[in-house]
Order: sequence, then C-alpha cells, then structure tokens
Amino acid sequence: MRTLTFPGGIHPPYNKDISLAEPLRTAPLPDRVIIPLSQHIGAPAEVCVEKGAYVEEGQLIGRAKGFISSNVHSSVFGTVKDITDAFHPTLGNVLSVIIERDKEKDPGVYPEKDAEALMPAELIEKVKRAGIVGMGGAAFPTHVKLSVPEGKKINTVIINGAECEPYLTCDHALMTRKTHEILKGIELMIRILEPAKVYLAIEDNKKAPIFAFEKLLKKIKARALARLELVSLKTKYPQGGEKQLIKAIAGKEVPPGKLPLDIGFLVQNVGTVYAVYEAAYMDKPLTERVVTISGDCLNRPGNYLVKIGTTIRDVVERYGLEIYRSPEKIIVGGPMTGFAQPAMDAPIIKGTSGVLFLSEHVAKDFEEHQCIRCAKCIDACPVNLLPTEIMRNVDLENWEKVKELFVEDCIECGACAYICPARIPLVHYIKIGKDKLKKSSEG
Repeated sequence: MRTLTFPGGIHPPYNKDISLAEPLRTAPLPDRVIIPLSQHIGAPAEVCVEKGAYVEEGQLIGRAKGFISSNVHSSVFGTVKDITDAFHPTLGNVLSVIIERDKEKDPGVYPEKDAEALMPAELIEKVKRAGIVGMGGAAFPTHVKLSVPEGKKINTVIINGAECEPYLTCDHALMTRKTHEILKGIELMIRILEPAKVYLAIEDNKKAPIFAFEKLLKKIKARALARLELVSLKTKYPQGGEKQLIKAIAGKEVPPGKLPLDIGFLVQNVGTVYAVYEAAYMDKPLTERVVTISGDCLNRPGNYLVKIGTTIRDVVERYGLEIYRSPEKIIVGGPMTGFAQPAMDAPIIKGTSGVLFLSEHVAKDFEEHQCIRCAKCIDACPVNLLPTEIMRNVDLENWEKVKELFVEDCIECGACAYICPARIPLVHYIKIGKDKLKKSSEG
C-alpha cells in the first residue's frame, strides 16, 4: 500500500490514545435537546413545528430553505417546549427548537432495508430528506455536493478517513466498528457519481481501521468496489484538508478560487458516508453522531454516540464523566480549528466532531513578539501562502495587497500560528483580512 503526503504541514502532539482506550459507547438519552435550525452552510432551515406540539424521533422540525440548505429533524420523542434563540457553538445565538424528551418512549428503531434498486436521483433525494451534511466539520449540505451541475463530471472520489486533528478519534472509532456499513456507503457514492476512480484515504497512524478495511475488501465481491483503492497517508496535519488530500493522492492542485469539483474531484468524510448509508438503507435522518469527548481534565475520555441537541453539560453530567481538573478551555472541534466555548450550554450539532476539556498546562496563552523572518510559517503552509506578508498588510490596512496575496485561499488550519516562534496569531490576522474583503465585495 502506498503512503502519500503533501508539501508543508506540521506535527503537533496528537494525543489520540487518550480517547481510544475505551470502546465506542452509546450515550444515555438527554432529558432535553436544543436543536438549532442552522447546522449547515447555507440558509437556516425554516421551522415547521409549533410550540407545544408532540414530535417523534426523526420527525422533520426544520425544512431546508433553498437549494443550499438542509433539513433538521428531532433527535428524540417529546414535546416542543420552546422555539427561540439559543446558544450555538460557532454562531452565537440562533433560532432553535427546544424539545423535552418523552421518558416513556424508547429510542427509534431503524431496520435495514434493500436499497439496491434505488436510482441515483432517488438516492440523492433520500440524502436530502435525511438532512445529511459534511460530518468532518464543514457541514456543507451533502445532497448539493452529490448533485453535480450540468457540464461537470466527477472523475475521482476521495473518502476522507485521515482525521488529522489532534485528540479527535471519532472517525477512527467509526471506521473500526462500522467498516461494512461505510463500504456500503461508498458503493452508494459510486452509484450516484460513477467516478473512474475511488480512494479511501487513511493516515498511517490508524492501523486498526486500515486492517479492518483491508480484511473486508478481500471478502466483498461488489463490482462497484472493484475501483476502490485503499491508500495510506503520512501522519501530518492538515492531511485531511480537501486540497491536501487531492495533492497527496493525485498530485493535482485546486486552482485559487476554485473548488475540487472544478477539476473533477469530490471529497467526502467517512462519517458523511456512513450517514448516507443510514439514509439509503434505513431511512434514518441525521439525528445522532459519534463525538470524541477528550482532553486532560476528564476521568473517562472516549467516543460517544450522541443525540443531536444534547448540551455539553449533559454530555458530562449524564454520561458519568468527572472533570477532575479545572479546564482552561472547552473546545468544540479539534484544538487547531475548533471553537472555545464560554460555557457548557452549547448543543452537539451535526458538525460537532469533538468536545475537548483542556487544562491551563495544555491550552497555554502566549505573548506575541516581533516577527523574526524565519519563514517557518511559509514552510508549514499547506496551500503555499505567505502568512506574515498577509499579516503585515492587514496591519497596514492594505486590502488590495491582501487580496493579491490570495488570503481567500487560506483554509485556516492554524499550522502557521502553531509553528511561529514569535507566537503571532497569524490566523487571526487572516480572518480579519478575509472579513474585510468579503464586506467590500458585498458593497
């Protein structure tokens, strides 16, 4: 098996063993869920239930509003207690449906059905109805990604099992325990897109998933999977980025301002593929996901199957987790690209891959110093940008130059800020530059 990589990148402490010591657990049901109507890129879903209504698990409570939007479903049986603005882990306060769970009802059961006869358009419709979005964090509506525009063709599909963020192991756990189901999901992707080539890409620090897929692929005779190649990636951050995967596997670059689609590629996270399997074979909407609960402040870190809308507080208190050391930061996502939370009231949403409880020792604050022109940030940048030049021109408010430096191509992976010996918050400056250019373009 080939081991592939891309230019640039960094090697932060990965700390993945912390959450892999325990098996994947199904979390206890919460008494209440807070389900935001904005859990995806695009227009928020439009609420389609009323306060006081009784809803079933899997029932539509937010209807996609427009093409780039996504349906939202109730994750429990219960009563709608309120429809109001509530805290969101990345967007501040957004309109949300608050449901009190019916404790007399058991969780829904979704038996597997035959999906072999479904045509591509029917499969995409099932994905759309299920409200599936990118599970790797981007949360782009999956039905949009699978609906290839006229005149475009997907020649290569990459299934992303890299999971390069430190601490996070939710994809690792899913790949190890749901190997067969993920392969069924990949087969569905092949039926929808008919690509010439399909790659399942996993970093080489994930021996168990690689072994599980190798073993199963030798047994499966599905014709569609004959074009699937399992590839090993060098463990390096941010190996899981779309552009980095395409560069590592195919040696091709996505041009500035373009998407993978523009050069015939489509990248899907393994969690998304598993959700597609559930939608097609079980008619199951996206109402739960595997989440890594980790950090150096917990007694029982691990991977949990959590209902969408469960708050971080419930994750800790109902799951028997003990915070034995006061966390300096509670981060939703990974430590490189995640969002620090002001409190534990944020709900788990479709794009929540992890919740990290990090002590002061790990989540250190650093004092910014003057740039020493070492160029380490340039060497580390996976998309060949000049981070310190962008920073200087943002400081000077030279927005035309900032644009010329391709600031909009930055994937905000944080590699430059991590490697900087002067501890300059380069991503902060880059975000300012992006925001300024966006506002300028809007008028």
